[in-house]
Amino acid sequence: MSYANEVFERVVKENPGELEFHQAVKEVLSTLEPIVSKYEKEYKEAGLLERLVEPERIISFRVPWVDDKGQVQVNKGYRIQFNSAIGPYKGGIRLHPSVNQGILKFLGFEQVFKNSLTGLPMGGGKGGSNFDPKGKSDNEVMRFCQSFMNELYRHIGADTDVPAGDIGTGAREVGYFFGQYKRLTGLYEGVLTGKGLAFGGSLARKEATGYGVVYIAAEMLNGVGGDVAGKKVGISGSGNVAIYCAEKFKELGAKVVTVSDSNGYIYDENGINIDAVKEIKEVKRGRIKDYTNYVKSAKYVENEKPWVESMDIAAPCATQNEVDEKYANLMVKNGVKLIAEGANMPLTNEAVKIVQDNTILYMPGKAANAGGVSVSGLEMSQNSLRLSWTFEEVDERLKGIMKNIYKQVTETAEEFGRKGDFVTGANIAGFKKVATAMIAQGV
Repeated sequence: MSYANEVFERVVKENPGELEFHQAVKEVLSTLEPIVSKYEKEYKEAGLLERLVEPERIISFRVPWVDDKGQVQVNKGYRIQFNSAIGPYKGGIRLHPSVNQGILKFLGFEQVFKNSLTGLPMGGGKGGSNFDPKGKSDNEVMRFCQSFMNELYRHIGADTDVPAGDIGTGAREVGYFFGQYKRLTGLYEGVLTGKGLAFGGSLARKEATGYGVVYIAAEMLNGVGGDVAGKKVGISGSGNVAIYCAEKFKELGAKVVTVSDSNGYIYDENGINIDAVKEIKEVKRGRIKDYTNYVKSAKYVENEKPWVESMDIAAPCATQNEVDEKYANLMVKNGVKLIAEGANMPLTNEAVKIVQDNTILYMPGKAANAGGVSVSGLEMSQNSLRLSWTFEEVDERLKGIMKNIYKQVTETAEEFGRKGDFVTGANIAGFKKVATAMIAQGV
C-alpha cells in the first residue's frame, strides 16, 4: 500500500462520520502520488502527510444568545486552525444549519492549498456555526455575532488567524464581529477581512471570488485558442460569488442564462438581469423565484438544478457536492466544454472523473475560486500598511494572481506528466510550498 493510501485509511478510521473531510483528503492525496513517490523517504521520515491531514488546532464552543422574544438560544461554534506553515490561519466563518466539524475540516483542509496557490503568505483555517441568519432580525444577528466573538477573540489576531466572510456571513455579520473584537481587545487591527470600506475593508473584495472564477475561465479558454465572448454560461447559486461571476461573464461578452438557490433555478434565455438578482438577494434577502416578478419571460424550475439545461460553460457557485454523477453526465450530454468551480468542492469525486474522462476543461475550486481569499490577503496588506488601494489597483492585482495560479497549475501538471489535468496540477502546486515550509520548520 502506498504512503498516501496508508494516511487516507488512517483519516477515515480516526475521523468517523466526517464524509466531506474524507472526500477532500482522498481527492488531494490521490493526486499527490507523483510527488509523494518521488520524495517518499523524506516525507515519511518527517511524518509529513500525517501532519498535513491533522488540524493544528480545533476550537469548539457554545454560542448562547437571546432572540427578540427574550428566549435564550444556543448554537455550536467552531474554528479549525488547520495549517500555519506559510502564514497566519486564513479562512471564512460559515453560518448555516449544515455546519458541523467535519464540513469545516474539509473546508479548512482545502483552504491550505488554495491559500498556497495565491502566492500570498496565508495559512489555512475555517470556522462557523450552525446558526442560520435567514429570517433573523438585525438585532438577533448582532447578538449572535457578539456572543460568537466573545469566545473567538481569544484565538485570533492580525498575525495569528484572520477570519473572513463565507456562506451566511456578509458585510453585516463581519461588521458585528469586528465591532465586538475591538471592544474586547481594544485593538484596531486587520483581524477580519470583508470589512466595510469605512473601517478597513478593500475595494473589489465583494466582487473578487466571482471575478476570479471568470478570469481563470478566460485563461483556460485562451489556452485552447478560445474566448469567453459569445459563450452560454450556467451558474448555480445567487449569493455573492454567483452574482459577481455573472456580472463579469456578462461584461466579457458571455450570456449567463441561469442562477439558483436551494429551492430551484431560474432560466432566462435572454440573459440573467444582474440588477434584479442583486435587488432580490442583496437588498430584499428574498428567494430566487422572485426573479419572475422582474422578468416575466424567465422560467423558474422548483427542486431542480441548472445543470439540466444546455450551456458552454458551467460555474457551480452554490455549495459542496451539488454536482453528482447524474448532473455530470447531463453536463456532458448538454454540451458543457468548461467547468470552473466557484464553490468549494461542488463536484463529487465521481463527477470529476466523468468530466475529465469526457475531456471537459475542469478547474477545481482551490484554484478557480481563490480570488476571494486573494483579495482578502490584499486587504490584510492594506490594513498593515494603513493604505487603501483603488478598485482598479486591486482588480489588476487580482487578475495577476489568477493568471499566475493558472500558470502554476498548468506547468505543474506538465512537470509531472499530467498535461491538462488541472486537479493534479492545483493540488501538487499548492502542496509543494506547504510541504517545503513544514519540513524546514521541523516537527
